[in-house]
Amino acid sequence: MAHHVLRFAAGTDIGKRRTANEDSAFAGPRLLAVADGMGGHPHGDVASRTAIETMAGLPLDGDPAADLAAGVAEVAARLDDLGRGDPEMARTGTTLTAMTWDGTGFTVAHIGDSRAYVLRAGDLYQLTRDHTMVQSLVDGGELTQEEAARHPKGSALVKALQSGSSGEPDVFRYDARPGDRYLLCSDGLSGLVAREEIRETMARAASPADAVTRLIDLANEAGGQDNITCVVADVIAPSIAPRQEPLMIGAADDAGPLARLGRRFRRP
Repeated sequence: MAHHVLRFAAGTDIGKRRTANEDSAFAGPRLLAVADGMGGHPHGDVASRTAIETMAGLPLDGDPAADLAAGVAEVAARLDDLGRGDPEMARTGTTLTAMTWDGTGFTVAHIGDSRAYVLRAGDLYQLTRDHTMVQSLVDGGELTQEEAARHPKGSALVKALQSGSSGEPDVFRYDARPGDRYLLCSDGLSGLVAREEIRETMARAASPADAVTRLIDLANEAGGQDNITCVVADVIAPSIAPRQEPLMIGAADDAGPLARLGRRFRRP
């Protein structure tokens, strides 16, 4: 495939049940990333912000897998420092799904239960594997996917980026095709909105921004039980690409946690 570029959008919403937004996300020409903080306010927001700000600051000028692994290690080190400096931060943590773009495909680093999907030729494929207790049971043949969706501890993580623990991310390469549409999201979307609804919305939306807005609305219509964050990116030819500044949203956005659309982000 000749080199293509990304047309991207990102959005977040506090949802209907939470008092703070503990999700953070970044979308730019070279990097897409979503982090869902855990541990309860104010700790989860600090963890997700740390993860996204660290990844957004990566130079991305070397081997992408090595760059992503170094970024994840740096996040873990910063969370350790926070935990040593403040006992209240000692158990904080975050998921992280990050994808770097090289013109023909993505290198992905993933830990936790945020997700990456691709819509290709009308079909939706999940690229990442949830690091949850129920997914481990599904993998072992002890639960079906349908049983897992109803399990009372469905969101219990077996792996995350957490102070005091060295969670190893899944790192892999995924080749893109022109016309692909990618979605990164927190489980505030994937845990509430059916996969087929996600697929239909992604397929019908005229643009990444339209997809983001509609997906967030669907999650709120389904109860909005968690913060909802989406990053959507299309693979398009450079000749039709709009000029876009990177976006940083959610807890990582200095403008406040309630913004549904990301502010422009300029690298330091």
